[in-house]
Amino acid sequence: MEVKLWNDKREREMYDNFAELYAIIKATESLEKAYVRDIISPKEYELECQKLIAHFKTLASTLKDTVPSIERFADTYKMECSAAINRLVISGVPATVEHRVAAAANTSNSAAMVAECVQFFITAMDTLKLGMQAVDDVHPLLSVVYGSLNKLTFLPPDFEGKTKVNEWMTRLSKMGASYVLNEQESRQLHFDLESSYNSFIASLPNADMIE
Repeated sequence: MEVKLWNDKREREMYDNFAELYAIIKATESLEKAYVRDIISPKEYELECQKLIAHFKTLASTLKDTVPSIERFADTYKMECSAAINRLVISGVPATVEHRVAAAANTSNSAAMVAECVQFFITAMDTLKLGMQAVDDVHPLLSVVYGSLNKLTFLPPDFEGKTKVNEWMTRLSKMGASYVLNEQESRQLHFDLESSYNSFIASLPNADMIE
């Protein structure tokens, strides 16, 4: 006798999403353990971890009404994945990025300022992914990112990230506050932000330790 876990298409999609969330958490836990045990190189770890974090954020946003607490979800299914919960929910960035942020504290800039800049970048990119594309939603976020980058004295004046963010701020300033970016504009902005973020991470002191 076949037993169905769902009654309709909506319930089936929900359980499919649960399964995907479970898989992401488990995969992240395995990745964290592999990194700690030197089974995987820091560069490979960071690449895979960024992918898992991106997938997790997208899925968690979709499930925010049915899964308000990821920790409770993990407890319910007896997952015992504390490292994954820390990486996905609490930290939100790969361990290698955390290490470089800490290394930056040895410069004239505090680790808090670098960590803040990381979060500003992530918030701006996540906002676009969630479909918030009006100028009055996006411009303030870019302004915060730009201001944060300018506080970091180890970045050169012509740092690529500063240039790209400033160009977008100038472009958006010429549009009305209610103007909504079209799909092509939104994708390009997200691409430029991601590129700027990656350049920023690579420029942190001791970034060569992931090579």
